[in-house]
Amino acid sequence: MITRKQKRSILYILFVFILCSAAKDFEFLVLKTDETFLAENIFCKIFAILVISQCLVERKLSWRSIGFRLKGIKKGLILGFSLGLSTFAISYLAEFLILFFMGKSPRLSFYISNFALSDQTVTGISLSALLICILGNVINVTAEEGLFRGLIFKLGRRAFSTRSANFIQALLFGIWHLVIVTVWFKEGSLTLGAAFLMGVGYIILAGILGFEWGLCVTLTGTIWTGIFEHFFNNFISNSLHVVTDTGADELQILRIVLSNILSLLLVLFLMKRSKKRKRRSPEGRRISGR
Repeated sequence: MITRKQKRSILYILFVFILCSAAKDFEFLVLKTDETFLAENIFCKIFAILVISQCLVERKLSWRSIGFRLKGIKKGLILGFSLGLSTFAISYLAEFLILFFMGKSPRLSFYISNFALSDQTVTGISLSALLICILGNVINVTAEEGLFRGLIFKLGRRAFSTRSANFIQALLFGIWHLVIVTVWFKEGSLTLGAAFLMGVGYIILAGILGFEWGLCVTLTGTIWTGIFEHFFNNFISNSLHVVTDTGADELQILRIVLSNILSLLLVLFLMKRSKKRKRRSPEGRRISGR
């Protein structure tokens, strides 16, 4: 039976999510900032950051209280980039080997493009394109991690268990990405059936990452691990491509799926090891012996 407190929390979370999603949908479907020189829909992310700031004031919270603690930046940077580097190294190698044995002569190429599982828009390799990509990703990960692993996860944990709150924010994070599929369907790139399958795929893939980064918040007490891995994942997908004579990133979906699953498994392993250490510590033994 859901309590009144839980109901109020869910309604507030949904209100914030729908408000930010509406801004995102408007920019993706109407403004289409990603088709300009910016190559990224950043205004909806800036709007989300402003919404987070207002919600923090209303709920008597702070950026620090939702995980933006200066003390954990170094640890988060090391863990986040380590997760990204290790899992993408394996997934790029797997993609490369599969294409090689298919006789496609794969090679790596560095250029900036918009991330997409079915299509890409190349923007070039100029310094300006690189800087815009970096800045856009910084804004993007700050907004999304702040909204989902920060505010929504924090509000969820006030009313539900940590596990339930993590599932809630991960599910909403997956739904958050459905507008991309809507754009492709509207433009005629996908049939209704293909759009449905792609939508389910986006919810699962983004949901896995969202759940993993929520675990990272629980593991480290800060939001930085998710921020740095999120940034690395986006930037590497925007910039490092596997090219063959017949196209680019033909098996990108395999690369993304493998990387996401490996990353989640690594974090689950770290969580399990952390729990064992706590049980073996003097304080943990005292608690278990009571």
